[in-house]
Amino acid sequence: MGSLSLLLLIFCGLAFGGGALLLSKVINPGSKNSQKGEAYECGVETIGQSWIQFNVGYYLFALIFLIFDVELIFLYPWAVVVKQVGMIALVEIIIFLFILFLGFLYAHKKGALKWQ
Repeated sequence: MGSLSLLLLIFCGLAFGGGALLLSKVINPGSKNSQKGEAYECGVETIGQSWIQFNVGYYLFALIFLIFDVELIFLYPWAVVVKQVGMIALVEIIIFLFILFLGFLYAHKKGALKWQ
């Protein structure tokens, strides 16, 4: 019964997704025009070539921010239960913050935090 239910669930999911895509193609087949392929930025037409290369440092900076921001979220549940758990929670969060600090030092050493 378990594997049959799983197969039925997979089939229904694929049928639902495929059916929705097929129905959208039947109802609105779409149009082909040159404006659909143009880059759009705040309603202003682009000047020059829109496919330019950005410095990868901006992406690294943003990814490091996201990593540390998400890791910081784990401090909130710890702060809620720190009184109930006691000294073990304090030691664990110190180890957690130390590992984060090592990651920060590694990123700084590799130059990922330099803006230019």
